[in-house]
Amino acid sequence: MQKTATATLYIVATPIGNLMDISQRAIDTLKQVDVIAAEDTRHSGHLLQHYSIKTPTVSLHEHNEQQRSEALLARLQKGETVALISDAGTPLISDPGYRLVSLVREHDIDVVPIPGSCALIAALSASGLPSDKFSFEGFLPAKQGTRQQSLEQLANETRTMIFYESPRRLNKTLEDMMIFFGRDRRVCLARELTKLHETIETRPLADLLNWVSDDSNQQRGECVLLVEGQTVQHDVNDDEINRVLKLLLADLSVKRAAAITASLLDVSKNKAYEMALKLQQKDT
Repeated sequence: MQKTATATLYIVATPIGNLMDISQRAIDTLKQVDVIAAEDTRHSGHLLQHYSIKTPTVSLHEHNEQQRSEALLARLQKGETVALISDAGTPLISDPGYRLVSLVREHDIDVVPIPGSCALIAALSASGLPSDKFSFEGFLPAKQGTRQQSLEQLANETRTMIFYESPRRLNKTLEDMMIFFGRDRRVCLARELTKLHETIETRPLADLLNWVSDDSNQQRGECVLLVEGQTVQHDVNDDEINRVLKLLLADLSVKRAAAITASLLDVSKNKAYEMALKLQQKDT
């Protein structure tokens, strides 16, 4: 590989668990830049040692990002090259780096992504939930009140929603989701991705909460939660619902007729059932 270009900031994705999940391009870049800015130099040291990367490192985390970004900009302006890595996955995705990238771009210095592992994309690809449209929400608030406010605002979201969550709050978060998303909404827990105890489990929310509550092992490690978006309810007038129900009630039970009507017209099962009961009572 040729020596990296001068005055370039490289955004380098690193493994989220399995050390094999890193590209050769990423390894070569980390070896050839002048300095690596790491979220935690001690944590990243294991990866760098594994691949015999001896490039000097400096820390860049949420508490020193502003000051460190200015120092790294000064080095870039002298023609040096810098690689930014986080503890795991793609930098800036619920990790530090935004201030640095923004500052560097303001000074017309090249920013080059070296793509690779990203927990939210890995989880989405294996969840079985719709992946054509999705919304990444990062970490929900730790306090229950503000967490519930955030979930309430997302109650009508039709895209698949992706959250990062602490295993310590997993049960409480699932309980809060039940309030605003309902028992039957499909949710996937993707835990310890690419690691020895990887778990990817998709179930109705109530079932998933029970499963997690019954197995303390599922309340450990790095967690990604994916929630199926709300199904769009089409506007169907009551006359149309009654018309379909009358046809079906001639041969089917109230429960079965309501279920089929709800499926055909994409309306609430409860509403279809209540209307079916009223029609049956009129005929008796």
